[in-house]
Order: sequence, then structure tokens, then C-alpha cells
Amino acid sequence: MQILNRQGFIEKGFPYYGWLTAIQAGVVRLAVNLNIPLLFYGEDGEVEYGGSTESKNRAVYDIAYMKRIYLEGGHEKVLRSSGLSDSELYFFLFPNETELAGKDLQITHWSYFESWDPYRNYLVAKEHCGLQEADANNTGTFTNFSQNDQALYSLHTYMMYIKFGFGRATQDAGIEIRRGAMTRDQAVNLVRLYDGHYPEEYLETYLDYYQMNQNEFDAVIDRWVNKELFTKENGRWRPLFTVS
Repeated sequence: MQILNRQGFIEKGFPYYGWLTAIQAGVVRLAVNLNIPLLFYGEDGEVEYGGSTESKNRAVYDIAYMKRIYLEGGHEKVLRSSGLSDSELYFFLFPNETELAGKDLQITHWSYFESWDPYRNYLVAKEHCGLQEADANNTGTFTNFSQNDQALYSLHTYMMYIKFGFGRATQDAGIEIRRGAMTRDQAVNLVRLYDGHYPEEYLETYLDYYQMNQNEFDAVIDRWVNKELFTKENGRWRPLFTVS
């Protein structure tokens, strides 16, 4: 996983690409091996957090969609560049056509059938599952209860920001607006305050995890910056735009 996350960060600008591949390919492989006909994921991240709306009005999707949208195409190239063997990559590679023959696997999201409300889910998890909030706000946003169990998500949302111009605060504010808990003016203020935070506090963790030095790490980030939206000042990328 660590090796594939490193390769995904380099080749895709996606800090936990190995994990993402595993929860797609590994789950599909188990379903095929065990003759499970229906897979339910939680929310459709593309629809809920900003991305393709292609599947918004479609209940089920297929493996080709997984590869093209969630893995952004070319995931096998990332896997092969890792130098890992086929046996080591077993749960990161989708079943081939022979393995899929005669299987009628349906894949869907719970969020298609029920409105996805992260705050409601948080309350349920806190009351019934022992979820504990972070002591402070999560990096780059105003919430403290979602995606607070690993450091790579902070880098992921920073990469999202420098690629597309919106970060975790924009993502969370959009959710709050849609569920009627925040006005747009409130959201703009929060986005201006929190969006685009460079996760300095985790830098040593990232360098150790990816086995990189500072220059190598910065070079990966620089490779994926949208230079129409950002300019580099004093070693950090600054926006050329103002959220309004």
C-alpha cells in the first residue's frame, strides 16, 4: 500500500491512490470470487464532494466507470511502475474478462437512494459507534469530525486545491449549504479563512512515508499545480483568484 500510494502521488498527484485502488479493485475481486451480485458503497464522492456528475441520476455503474472516473484512467500503469509482482498486486488489479465471464455484478452507492448528510452520519457514529471528534479543526477546514483518522487526506485536499482551485473548506461549505445549515455568505467567509492550507504540520510524516526529501516532495507538488490559478511566492503556491 505504501509503495502504491507513493507511486500514485508521483504519477497522479493523488496521495493515497493505492488505498483508492484497493477499495475499488479489491472489493470487486472479492465479490466476483464469492459470487456476490450486488456491491453497495457509501457516498458517491464525485457527486457529493465535487467532480463528475455523470452517475448522479443513475443507480448502478460498472467496472469501466470505476477505472475511468474514480481511478482517473491508467491505474495499471501506476501499479506496474511500482515494481511489485502480480501476486502482490492481486487485490489492486480488477478481475480480467475471463474471471468476469458469466458474472452479473451490480455496483451502486447508498447516497443514490438516501440523501447523504455527513453531519447526520457524524451524530449517529458519535452516539452509537463511539466516534470521537478531533480536538481542533481538521487541516484546511472548519469541521472536526470527518476524515480525521489519517494524515494523507490533508495532503489530498491540498492537491485538490492546487489542481482545481477549491479545497476542503469549499467542499465542506458546499455540503453545509446543501443541507440548509449555512448561507452562501457564511460559506465564502469560511472558505477565505481556511481553504488552501499547506499541511505543514504533517510534512515530516509525508517525507518519511513517501521516502522522499524535501526537494523531491516539492517537485511532485509543483508538477501538479494549475499555474493559471496559482503563482509561487516564498516557496508556497498562492492563488491568483479571490473567492467571492
